[in-house]
Amino acid sequence: MDQLRGVPRRGLLMGGALAVASSLAACRAQGPHPEGKSADDAPHPLSSVNPTGPTQAGVDRPGTPQEHLGLVVLDLAPAQEGGEVAKVIADLGRSVQRVARGSHPRMAGLAPGDTTVTVGIGPRLVSGAGRELPGAARLPAFAREKIPEAARDGDVLLQICGSDPLVVSCAEAACTAALTDAGARVRWSQQGFRPPAGPHAGRNLLGFPDGIIVPKGPEQMRREVWLDGPGPVAGGTIAVVRRLRIATDRFLAQPVHRQEEIIGRRRSDGAPLSGGGPEAEVDLGAKTPDGRYRVPPMAHARRANPLTSGSGLMLRRGYSYRNRPDDAGLVFISFQRELRTFVATLQRLDEGDDLMAFTTATASGTFLVLPGFDAERTLGAGLLAG
Repeated sequence: MDQLRGVPRRGLLMGGALAVASSLAACRAQGPHPEGKSADDAPHPLSSVNPTGPTQAGVDRPGTPQEHLGLVVLDLAPAQEGGEVAKVIADLGRSVQRVARGSHPRMAGLAPGDTTVTVGIGPRLVSGAGRELPGAARLPAFAREKIPEAARDGDVLLQICGSDPLVVSCAEAACTAALTDAGARVRWSQQGFRPPAGPHAGRNLLGFPDGIIVPKGPEQMRREVWLDGPGPVAGGTIAVVRRLRIATDRFLAQPVHRQEEIIGRRRSDGAPLSGGGPEAEVDLGAKTPDGRYRVPPMAHARRANPLTSGSGLMLRRGYSYRNRPDDAGLVFISFQRELRTFVATLQRLDEGDDLMAFTTATASGTFLVLPGFDAERTLGAGLLAG
C-alpha cells in the first residue's frame, strides 16, 4: 500500500519464507567455521539494537527494516486476569531482554545481531485496563476479506525482525514459549522477507515500491506515531497487522503501462506518474495536455494519499510472504497514533482503488504496542499491573 515505504521482494531465496519457517527446527549452537575459513573471514557482527528505553525497538529503530520477519499472534489463557496477565507480560519482557543479550537458552549461543522483538496487546486486554484507552477498539470489517475467526484479533502480538533468519526463528521460538508455557495458544503466525539494501530495496512482489509517504524525523514521529498519553500508554503506538494475499500472476499479466496506472508510479524507479524522481511528492492535480489526471483517479498512489483520505501518516514495516504458489502477498504492518488513520485510509480504498481488486485480506488485527521498558520498569507496568 502506498501509504508507507514498505515491502520489497527477495527473489524467494531458499524458498523465501519457507526457509525461515524451516529454520525454527535448527536453533542449535553454531558449528565451527567451514573448512578453509577462519574467524577473520566471517562476516562482521551486526550492530545490536537496545530493546529497552522510552519506546520499544522494532518500530523506528533500527532505521532500516531488517530482511526477515517472524510474526505471531496469540491468545492468553481465558482464566488469566489482572495480576496474572501483568505477570505473563512482564515475564515476556524479561525474555525479550535475554534474547537481545543472546543469553536465552533457546538462542542456542547465537549472537542476536540486529534482531528486535516488539510486543503489542489486543483490544481485550487494553479494554480491561480502560475502555477509553487507545488500543481498546477493534478494527471494523472491510471489503475483500476472507478471514477465519482464528486469524482475526488476538491478545498478544509478537513482531520479531532481524537480518539473520536463523536468529529470527530462534528469537521467535523463545518469545512464543514465554507465552505458551504460561498457557497461551497461537492463533496464527507468518514469516516474511524483504531484500537487502540495493537497487530493489523497498519493492514488493509486484515489482513496485510499496509505500513512499512516511513520517520523517523525531518531530513527525512524535506527532504521527508515538502516544503521549494517557500516562500508562505514553511511549506506545497503535499497530495494525494485515496479511494480504495478492493475485500476483493476474497483476503481472497486465501490460506494464497498465500496472503503472493501477499503482500510480513508474515500475522502473517508483517515481509518481505526476513527475519527478522516486522521492517526489505525488502531485494530485497534475494533468496531461488533454486534461487527464497523470495519476489516474483510481490509482493506488492517489487513493491512499493522506490528502485524499483525510487521515494522518502511518509508519510501516512491510514484508512479502510466500506460503504456497497460490498464497503469496504482503504482511502489512503499520504504526500510527490513532486507529482512525488506518481505518479512514482503508475505507477510502474500499470505495475505489484499482489495486484492491488484486488483494484479499486473510488475517487482521490491531494492537497497542506497549510503552518501552527496562530492568526496573517491566513490560506493561502501569497499564496492566492494576
